[in-house]
Amino acid sequence: MKTTLCLALSSLLALASPALAARQDADVLVRHATLVDVEHARTLPGQAVVIRGADIVAVGEDATLAGQWRARRTVDARGRYLIPGLWDMHVHFGGGPALVEENKALLPLYVAHGITSVRDASGDLPGQVLAWRAQIANGQLFGPQLFTSGAKIEGIAPVWKGTLEAGDEAGVDAALDREQRDRVDFVKITDSTLKPELFLYALSEAKKRGLRTSGHIPMALTVGQAVDAGISSIEHLDYAFQAGIPDEAAIAADFAAGRIDRAEASRRLHEGFDRATAMAAYRRFAERGVAVTPTLDGSRILSFLDSETHADDPYLAYIGPGLRRTYAWRVERAASATPEQIQARHARHARHARVAAVLPLLQEAGVRIMAGTDAGFLNSYNYPGIGLHNELALYVRHGLTPAQALATATRNGPAWFGRLDRYGAIAAGRAADLVLLERNPLQDIGATRGIDTVVMRGVVYDRAALDAMLAGVRARVAAWNAEATR
Repeated sequence: MKTTLCLALSSLLALASPALAARQDADVLVRHATLVDVEHARTLPGQAVVIRGADIVAVGEDATLAGQWRARRTVDARGRYLIPGLWDMHVHFGGGPALVEENKALLPLYVAHGITSVRDASGDLPGQVLAWRAQIANGQLFGPQLFTSGAKIEGIAPVWKGTLEAGDEAGVDAALDREQRDRVDFVKITDSTLKPELFLYALSEAKKRGLRTSGHIPMALTVGQAVDAGISSIEHLDYAFQAGIPDEAAIAADFAAGRIDRAEASRRLHEGFDRATAMAAYRRFAERGVAVTPTLDGSRILSFLDSETHADDPYLAYIGPGLRRTYAWRVERAASATPEQIQARHARHARHARVAAVLPLLQEAGVRIMAGTDAGFLNSYNYPGIGLHNELALYVRHGLTPAQALATATRNGPAWFGRLDRYGAIAAGRAADLVLLERNPLQDIGATRGIDTVVMRGVVYDRAALDAMLAGVRARVAAWNAEATR
């Protein structure tokens, strides 16, 4: 009789509350959010997002999903806007072995500013960064997902430290062998001493091996030659502007033959821009899948070091004394500049404003624009974390819509890595890397600065946790500062 009664009660409960009986378990439930669909530049109000581990397992109407799922933690996103995690596609770690800990302290700054993935474009600590990549992936180190080029490929006795030197094709082959052993995410190739023909050889050989490439294009080559050889991303917007100069090939030939010096070549490469020439080049970029990382804010900062001292920047509290010292050579050079040199620097910035005007042309041609800051050591006052938000503001100032700018920092990086199946949208099966904003970034890109909560690899960091990250970095830097003054 007792067994029969229990069975009857169970049946009644199931009939009375079918939703309750069917509820599934999750780790996190984000409720009442307005989802930002970056791909289609629209918002979807009243949504819920269900997270298990590092994955999004369901997205839909809040009223429906709330009855189907229960979670250990619920995030009330009412009145707020949920976007995919941000990506900074051009950062640097370096300054030598003595600054390893100061560089490591930069990692939480990215997360605290909503950046859940970064692409390291090489510095002088390539082995350390490769180790961090693995440690972050297996949970031993806190930080954003880290993609890295490892050591860059250069010529013999280059300006930059931490490189793989190559003086001939065999040297390039050996460098690429090393990159593959290190399982780099892409190959960075620079041009301080690398012969132009070896630059092209490195691009083509890397492409044959299935490796993505980025780099600085030698002045003795045209951008089109690099594109034809197989470059995957062009770092810094000047090169994209250069592709719109009708005389680019003649200028490259004159420089290669020694008929003009670098200053003259640079001057000529900033004159005579032609929209039709540029659009033809940019359509070729798009056809070949070549992306462009503008890094605008760094150039702006350097142009005005004579008048903007940055001595009172609040973000200096997050930068260790050793890293601040790497800023010094540019700061000292600006302080000792003659009036003529200052005028020339400001003139270069005026030219750079013309360079930035190609952003809408790249967008129109279908080129993938990837947000990147150049933040890290050496690049004075270009701060990790907040720098990406400054960069996005410049994209809008120079002609992109807020939606287009947001795509540069959420979708275009994953697309370049072939990972749009995992990142760049809020949908079932995607990574649980999310940022909850106070305002709508499709209306004002400045809304990316107003972060309420970050979800990274399925773990929730609310505003208090993000502030604690920042406080932790400030405390470490304060201790290093005190030690440095003893």
